[in-house]
Amino acid sequence: MMESRVKKLAVTLMDATTDKDPLVQEQIYNALCYLGDSEPEEILNSCDEYLRQHDKLAYHHRVTILKAMEAVLMNNIDYLDKSTAKIVIFLASNEMTKSKEIIYDWQQAASNVLVAAGRRFINKVMEEVLTKFQPGILPHYFIVQTFANLSVSNVFGMVPFLNSILGTMLPMLGMAKQDHMKSVFCYALQHFSESIQEYLANLDKAPDPTVRKDTFSSEIFNAYDVLFNVWLQSREAKLRFAVVKALGPMSHLMPSEKLEEQLPRLVPGILALYKKHVEAFYVTKSLCQILEASVNFGSRTLDTQLDALLSTLHPQICAPVESSVPLSLKNHNEVLRCFTVLACTFPDRLLGFLLPKLESHNERIRVGTLIIMRQIINCAPSQMEIKKPFILSSMKLPLQDNSNKVKRAVVQVISAMAHHGYLEQTGGEVMIEYIVHQCALPPDTQPRKQTPEADDLTSDSVQNISINTLFLISTTVDRMDAVLWPYLLEFVTPLQFTGALTPLCRSLMHLAMKKQEEGENAFLIHYDTHANLPSPCALMARLLIVSSQPYLGDGRGTAALRLLNVLHRNIHPVLGELWNKKIPPLVEHLEANTEKSLSPKEWEDKLLLFLRETLTAISDNTWICQFSTEMCKQLNNYNCFPSEKNFLYKCIGTALGVCSNKDVVQKHLQELLETARYQEEAEREGLASGFGICAINHLDETLAKLEDFVKSDIFKKSVGLFSIFKDRSDNEAEKIKSTLILCYGYVARYAPKELVLSRIEADILRNIFQYFNTRVLGIKVETKDLTLKLCLIRSISMISQAISNSAQSDAFVFSRKAELLAQMLEFIKTEPLDLLRTPIRQRAMISCTYLVILEPPLNEPDHVELINTCLSSVLALPPLDVLKERDGHMPDALHKETLYHDTISALKGLLKSILQKDLTPRGLQSMFEHLGPWIRSSKEHERERAVEVSAVLLEFYRDTLNVSTVVPFYNLGLLVALFSPRCSDSLASIRLRAVDCAYYLLCIQLCYEGFAHNYRDEMVERLKDLKNGLEDPDFTILFNTCYNIAMVIGKRLPPDQLMSLLLMMFEGLADPDQNCSRAAAVMINAILKERGGVLLEKSQLSPHRRQLG
Repeated sequence: MMESRVKKLAVTLMDATTDKDPLVQEQIYNALCYLGDSEPEEILNSCDEYLRQHDKLAYHHRVTILKAMEAVLMNNIDYLDKSTAKIVIFLASNEMTKSKEIIYDWQQAASNVLVAAGRRFINKVMEEVLTKFQPGILPHYFIVQTFANLSVSNVFGMVPFLNSILGTMLPMLGMAKQDHMKSVFCYALQHFSESIQEYLANLDKAPDPTVRKDTFSSEIFNAYDVLFNVWLQSREAKLRFAVVKALGPMSHLMPSEKLEEQLPRLVPGILALYKKHVEAFYVTKSLCQILEASVNFGSRTLDTQLDALLSTLHPQICAPVESSVPLSLKNHNEVLRCFTVLACTFPDRLLGFLLPKLESHNERIRVGTLIIMRQIINCAPSQMEIKKPFILSSMKLPLQDNSNKVKRAVVQVISAMAHHGYLEQTGGEVMIEYIVHQCALPPDTQPRKQTPEADDLTSDSVQNISINTLFLISTTVDRMDAVLWPYLLEFVTPLQFTGALTPLCRSLMHLAMKKQEEGENAFLIHYDTHANLPSPCALMARLLIVSSQPYLGDGRGTAALRLLNVLHRNIHPVLGELWNKKIPPLVEHLEANTEKSLSPKEWEDKLLLFLRETLTAISDNTWICQFSTEMCKQLNNYNCFPSEKNFLYKCIGTALGVCSNKDVVQKHLQELLETARYQEEAEREGLASGFGICAINHLDETLAKLEDFVKSDIFKKSVGLFSIFKDRSDNEAEKIKSTLILCYGYVARYAPKELVLSRIEADILRNIFQYFNTRVLGIKVETKDLTLKLCLIRSISMISQAISNSAQSDAFVFSRKAELLAQMLEFIKTEPLDLLRTPIRQRAMISCTYLVILEPPLNEPDHVELINTCLSSVLALPPLDVLKERDGHMPDALHKETLYHDTISALKGLLKSILQKDLTPRGLQSMFEHLGPWIRSSKEHERERAVEVSAVLLEFYRDTLNVSTVVPFYNLGLLVALFSPRCSDSLASIRLRAVDCAYYLLCIQLCYEGFAHNYRDEMVERLKDLKNGLEDPDFTILFNTCYNIAMVIGKRLPPDQLMSLLLMMFEGLADPDQNCSRAAAVMINAILKERGGVLLEKSQLSPHRRQLG
């Protein structure tokens, strides 16, 4: 009969096993396995035949084939017939025992084949292997090992054989002289014992349910006698290692009386091994099994070993787990299991040992003890039940420990306590407070140490585990609901728990939602029975204030608002519908933004509107008064949080604005003025904003209170006659005056539009200048206080805006306009021209911007002085790099740069405001008469600023211009000629902006010609494309570009403007910048070439014009 193709292929593959390349060996193995999955019996028979026929094949090649046979058996054991199994078993047995010497890989591979076959054909395997396991004859090493592995892989099949195997094996123990044989006997006894325990634990599924522990007890004890008394004394570590691994499982099968008898020797013997073994895991595992076995039968002698056990095991938990030692963590867990076993039997003695150690000042001892406490709380709950008060009281000292490792361990213990009812006991609230304290830990300021235990050393780590623990016990431990609700609300308002607000709010929200599901009675808080709870007003105030800085503390704004929404019935019964409508959009706004993208002012405005709508909906004046009082009480809490305190003042102003009780309003306004910390900028700003917001509905009361305060003793004590001679830089009197001036500014800003004009000159400005102008013996003394100046400037700005926005602004003539402008100019003039120290000139120009648009218009001298003063103050400043280096009041270069750009921006805004008043060619001409000298300045930085300002003004003029009738742009040529030579300036930035100026001028001309704003002239648009040529420093390219620019200008300029353009360009020939004078020549040449004919024609028609030219 011809060989099958599969067999031929298998033989070919097995022939190739002689290849020494490991990769080839692996490929042969995989190929045989693949074939075996298709034709298992044929492949197994082929392998059997091949190995029998090639008796001399080297063992490492035989290993590949045997491994393939094992894999085929494992995958296809259910499909094999008995005859094939018998063949394979016989082959594997022979392969395994052919050599009396141990050839590990070969014999292990053969043993594995037998074990794989034994999963289904255990009787066949045992029938074969037992023939080589004869009484009185020391068996082959792998026969014993195969028995052991079979007992693991097929418990139900193997255990019935173990009694007879043990009977045959026991006499052999004395015959074993070599350590490797002793080790394999230990290995077998370990696995036999484990298999017997598993069998006994599953008797209901076992084939022979009559099997009992005492069936094996005698043999196991006899084996124990040899292992413990003889082999454990060996100097060979590997043998001791094998013995200790066997003793643990064996202890469960020993007769109870024998184990009891042995314990006084066994336990010390095992404990002594810790000193001999570097790796403690297997010693601990065996010890734990011995302890479990002893406890199971109720040992009476184990207690005599308890002190030795505790003193040996405790230090192992105190020692840090070494990640570099693979079994270190496993040993740690096994030691904890030992403590669990002891806790179940000796709870009193164990606690008597552990609790005093919590008083130790040694960090490791305290941490280790806490870890054990957590273990026994979790794993011995019934034994610890009556010990709860005792355990809680023992935590007093650990709660005071500042070590981060101790803190983390304490938190973990508290977590365990929460799950087992400890926190419901007296003293449990202290534990919850501790958790909340840890949630509020400030972030680490020191850099992390690069150590394996770095995570354990940081406050952040303690905080994170505390946050997770609080959330876990709030959301998953049902029994904690009654403990935490509403108790956790007590931590919302105290300042020291600010850092914990986000996790607190999240936990409280979850608890509140669960209480809502239970019904209204469970959810509604009875404040009268919870004396320590914050009031509804206090809760609302606190949660609203912290929401003003919404991204601090891992998003506390979102958490606080969501909690507020859930609590609505516990704040006020009418708020449900409103808050369900208003709060979700606020939360969505926060989630749609980040800390960088959120506009702080827009967010504050949203919250203040929400507060106003809330108080309006409540419409309970008594409640609103209580709320205002509560917010005033909380002011001092935010002394270290200036942003929050600033917002709180605004909230107080909002609440007082809604309050209809005028006496309460004046009382609180008085309190605010008396208690404010005037030295703090954010507080001055917040107080003034609050007064302004209050004035929306209480204008007269607010103005009256400000005036009354000035007359009060408190103000007079601060502003005495001789206080003007003190150093004003930190003088309390100047700061009070500054705040009052700012208050008036905000009152004007927020006052009702229909009422503000009547109060501005009579009340507001009169008092402002009373505070600002100090007089001594009738002589005006100029203040040096920067804050006072800045507050005055800001107030003037707000007053000007209020006038502009008022209902009767068009008819209002502001009689003090010139006086205020003069004061602003005085501030600007006193600023040094070589330094940018303060925002005085910037703020003063902003104030002038609002003033100039008011009636009456400025006279010509004032108009000229205003423009020239501001231009000189800003354009003449040194370059930005020089300003950054020079000493001033602002050492931070970044702040100086910001101030510089803000100052330039303020100048642009002012000039736009002036130009807006006269948006005509004449107004434009007037503006550039002042700018012209700066545009032609010999200093690059002055020219650059002037041209930049010019471009902005011309763009503004173009965009704002509204031409109703076609009028001539009579000075176009002069203005174009002013900028054209600058197209070849030494600075590229000037060159580019000069082209922009020419472009805007030609666009303005198109508007005057009647074209729409959005009309784009093809020729004019070419100027934008020509800008690219100005970026190249090459003179040839530069002048060629200037020529092309001039051609565009020449083509688009009206004929009547050509002469004025050329005359002005001739002046450009004398420009101090050689490049610009050359550019003027180039551009004159281009214009004459382009439009010379027109000029000639005009000269012939009008000889008198030529004479004028």
